[in-house]
Amino acid sequence: MNIESYLPVLLFILVGAGVGLAPMVLGKLLGPSRPDPEKLSPYECGFEAFEDARMKFDVRYYLVAILFILFDLEIAFLFPWAVSLDAIGFFGFMSMMIFLTILVVGFVYEWMKGALDWE
Repeated sequence: MNIESYLPVLLFILVGAGVGLAPMVLGKLLGPSRPDPEKLSPYECGFEAFEDARMKFDVRYYLVAILFILFDLEIAFLFPWAVSLDAIGFFGFMSMMIFLTILVVGFVYEWMKGALDWE
């Protein structure tokens, strides 16, 4: 096993961890810390809590968000495909058509199940 071949991967991980952790550590060390009872209270909306925090909520908001992200990622795959269509040829074209067919079948299934209906 050649350790030098893994050096770029290790460097990438270290730089990523540094970029993620350095602002948090600097903020904790250099930022002001002035706690008071108002800041430490669980609700900062201006009035006391009138319901239990464990109340039921509608899951449809998350379902719509997940479906949006799923179908929005389709565009992320279509741009590189469209740019390199002349280089990948007929095989690349047919691969993307299969991908889009699967995506359309999933979309029609969700539509028929009523996942996109807002009541």
